Amino acid sequence: MWRIIAIIIFKVSGWKARSYVPTDIKKAVMVAAPHTSNWDFIYARAALYILRVPIKFTIKKEWIKFPLSLILNPLGAIPIDRQPKGISRTSTVDKMVEIFNQRDHLIILVTPEGTRKYAERWKSGFYVTAQRANVPIVLGYLDYKAKEAGIGAVFYPTGDIAKDIEEIKAFYRTKTAKFPNNGVR
Repeated sequence: MWRIIAIIIFKVSGWKARSYVPTDIKKAVMVAAPHTSNWDFIYARAALYILRVPIKFTIKKEWIKFPLSLILNPLGAIPIDRQPKGISRTSTVDKMVEIFNQRDHLIILVTPEGTRKYAERWKSGFYVTAQRANVPIVLGYLDYKAKEAGIGAVFYPTGDIAKDIEEIKAFYRTKTAKFPNNGVR
């Protein structure tokens, strides 16, 4: 049902979905960028339904309650328990690595900007998660100028976080955000 709705959304709005990712990738962290509008999730999620990419995304466990759970669970939400600060606190990265280790197939969608406003520095959790879980980073994108959403490339972390994130950002500089002033520079 969600795939049919996604196809209708793309048909009516004139968008296209594209993918260049090998089908043998079973686990990955997928970057979703640029992220400048609430519409980004709708177009990105619709594209991934069309492309039949079974993504998941993490969300605070408090959001996964009735009635929101009826929508969020089928969309791919994985609840994360953000424990209060203290001795037993586990980082979100630790929890995501643990989730990767428990599954044979998992693609987690993340927005490294952490905001819809311009972010000079990206949060590095997506990179550290991929590196520690030993999975690639897949570059999911939206390009409002081309009305295209999809998956552009697969990136394997080298350990040089500054260089690698700059290389990833270079890919996104070729994409036009809904609000270009807030996009990747």
